[in-house]
Amino acid sequence: MYQIVPVAPGEQHLDGRPDGSPLKKKNGYEGRPMVLAGLLGCVLVLAAVVAWCYYSASLRKAQLLNIDLLDLKKDGFIIRNQAGAVIFTMAFRSGSLDLDSCSKEKNILRCTRSNSGQLNFFVETIRPKDTVMCYRVRWEEQKDKALVEHAMGCNASHWYGGAELATQHWPLKIHGEEEPRPFITSDVYSKRNSFGGILERYWLSSNATAIKINDSVPFHLGWSERDRTLRFQARYLDSPFRPAEGQQAVPELSYRVCVGSDVTSIHKIMVRRYFPKPIKVPSPEVFKHPVWSTWALHKSAITQEKLLHFASDISKHGFASSHLELDDRYTADYGEFDFDPHKFPNATGMFEKLRKDGFKVSLWTHPFINYDSINFGTAVEKGLFVREPGGELPALVRWWNGIGGILDFTNPETREWYSSHLRTLKNRYDIVSFKFDAGETSYLPRQFSTLVRLSDPSTFSRRYGEMALPFRERAELRVGYQSQNLSCFFRIIDRDSVWGYELGLKSIIPTVLTISILGYQFVLPDMIGGNAYPNRTAGMYTIPIISANRGLPDRELFIRWLELSAFMPAMQFSIPPWEYDKTVVEIAQKFTQLHETLVAPRVLELAGEVLDTGDPIIRPLWWIANDDEAAYKIDSQFLIGDDLMVAPVLEPGKQERDIYLPAGRWRSYKGEHFDKGPVYLTDYPVDLDEVAYFTWVH
Repeated sequence: MYQIVPVAPGEQHLDGRPDGSPLKKKNGYEGRPMVLAGLLGCVLVLAAVVAWCYYSASLRKAQLLNIDLLDLKKDGFIIRNQAGAVIFTMAFRSGSLDLDSCSKEKNILRCTRSNSGQLNFFVETIRPKDTVMCYRVRWEEQKDKALVEHAMGCNASHWYGGAELATQHWPLKIHGEEEPRPFITSDVYSKRNSFGGILERYWLSSNATAIKINDSVPFHLGWSERDRTLRFQARYLDSPFRPAEGQQAVPELSYRVCVGSDVTSIHKIMVRRYFPKPIKVPSPEVFKHPVWSTWALHKSAITQEKLLHFASDISKHGFASSHLELDDRYTADYGEFDFDPHKFPNATGMFEKLRKDGFKVSLWTHPFINYDSINFGTAVEKGLFVREPGGELPALVRWWNGIGGILDFTNPETREWYSSHLRTLKNRYDIVSFKFDAGETSYLPRQFSTLVRLSDPSTFSRRYGEMALPFRERAELRVGYQSQNLSCFFRIIDRDSVWGYELGLKSIIPTVLTISILGYQFVLPDMIGGNAYPNRTAGMYTIPIISANRGLPDRELFIRWLELSAFMPAMQFSIPPWEYDKTVVEIAQKFTQLHETLVAPRVLELAGEVLDTGDPIIRPLWWIANDDEAAYKIDSQFLIGDDLMVAPVLEPGKQERDIYLPAGRWRSYKGEHFDKGPVYLTDYPVDLDEVAYFTWVH
C-alpha cells in the first residue's frame, strides 16, 4: 500500500512533491485484476454469442431434419407418435448421410451426399387420412455400389407378416444372425430355412406402424437376434434379381412406412392401398364340404380301383364332399396330360361312375415335364421351357419327382399350350378344376432366361398362378406373390404329422394368420393329420388288420387336427377317419357337420366382404383388442370375423387348456356367460371330442 506523508501547504519538492521526497513508483499488479476481469468478461460474452449462434444453427438444423414426427440423423431415422414416444426406428447400415447436403421443401426432406459420395435420398410425407401419416423413403446410389442396407428395429413391439415359413410363429421370432438373402418364393417343405411359397414385402407392428418394400427393389431379407433388427437389403451382386431392361445395376432401397392410431386400422389402410383384392368368391361348396385328396392315403400308388373304393367309403360312412382330388400320379410320365392306361384302364367309365355317385373330381398338375415324357421333345421344339442363360437349351431342373424342364409361363405360347391340355382334360372327363402344385422360384435354375425378362424371380410364381384363373372356382394354389386377386384357394405348404411348430399342428394357426395378413383369405389349411410320411410322423398309429400295416398319424393328433380344421375356411381330408375306429368317425361326422352349419355360413359372409375390404376371414385376437398387450402374443386362438373366437387344444395328452377372453361379453359353446374381461380361464376343460369356442354377445 502507498504511504502518505503530510506536507505544509504550498511546499514544493524537486520531484514535484510538496515535501521534496522522492516519488514512490506504483506497483504494476494493482491494475491487472481489472484487466483480467475485463478480458474474461469479453471472452464470456463472445462464448455466449458463439453458443447462441451454434444453438440457433443446431435448432434450425434440427428443424430442417425433422418432418412430421420423423427425426433424421446421419445414421438413420426415428418416428414418434403424437405423445412423443419412439415407435419406429431405422438404421442406415451401408452408409451415413452428409447432413450438410440435406434440404427441406414443403413435405420432402432431401439429401444429396453420403460418406461414400453422391446419392439420391429423400423422405416424403403423405397423409392419406387424418389419423394416418405415411413416409416414402428412398436411398438410391449414384455410382456403382454393391448394396444398400437399412435395419429396422423390432425391440419395442410385436411384428407380423413377411412370408410363410417352415417354423411359423405369431408374432415373429427373431432367432440367430442371418445375412440377407433373396426374398423370393421357395418350397419350405424341402428347403426349411427358406422363405415360403406365399410371401409379400409387408410387415405390421403392434405399435400401429407398417412397412411395405417397393416392388422395384432387388430385395433381400436378413435379421439379427443380437440387435433385434430385420435387415432390409437391396443388391444385384450375387443375386437372382436383375435390373429392368435398359437400366444399370445400381441398387436402390425404397419403402413406405405408415403410422396410424391402432394396428387394426393401419392394416386396413395398407391393404386397401397396396394389395389387389379378389374379384370373386370361389365355390361355396368348397367352403361348406370337405375336399377329399388321394395323396396322404395312397401317395403315388393311386389307381382306378383305389379311387373308386375311396369314393365308395366316403359315401358309406355318410360324409359329404365338395370334390375328390386325384393327386400324383395318374399319368404314365410326369409332363403328360392323360391317364396311364395300366393304372386307369377305363378312365371314361370311372368318371361316369363317380358322377353317377355324386362326386366331382379335380386333378393334380404341375409346371414340369420330365426328360422321359413324350411331351419333352415337343416342348423343346416349341421353345416352351425356361432356358439356359444363353437362350438356346432348356434349363434342366431337379424336383421331387425327377429331372426335367420347367415351363416358361412368361411365354404366351407356353401358356396357351399348357392351358389347352388342361381344357382338354376338363372337357374330356368333366373335371371341375385342378390342384396347381409347386410354382416356387426355388425350382428355377440359379442362372436362367425366360422369354420376358424377370427382374424379380417371384414374378414367375405369379405367372404360374395365373394359369389357375380359368378354373378358379375350385382351383388350389400353393404359391402367392402379388396374387391376392386370383380368387382361388391358397393352400399352405404340406404339413408333417407332428404336434410342433415346424410344419406341425401348432404351426397352422400362425401360418393361416400370417398369410391372411398378407391378403390371402381363401385358405386351405392342407390335409387333416398331415402327410403321414413314415419318417415325419409322431406316434405312428398302425392298425394291422385294416391298414395292411400302413402307418397313420397318432390318433389323438388326428382328432385335434380335425377339430382345428373344422373352424378354418375349408376342410381337406386324405387320411380317412374310418382308418382308425368308430369313435373317430363319429367325431369327424360331428365336426364336418358343425363346419357346415356354424362355420361355413359365417365364412361365406366374410368372404363376400373380402371383395370390398380385403379384411381377413381368420383374424388374430388383437383385431378386436388392439389396446390389450396379451392379445398380441396369443398364437393358439383366433377369431372368425369379430364375433366367433376359437381355442383348440394343440398339446398331446391334454383335455384342458388356458383360454384368454378379450374384454367384452362372451358365451361359450357350453352356454356359459362371461361378462367381465379381459380374463384368463385357466385349465378350462375341453374333452377329446370338443373344441372350445365362444361367441360375442351383442
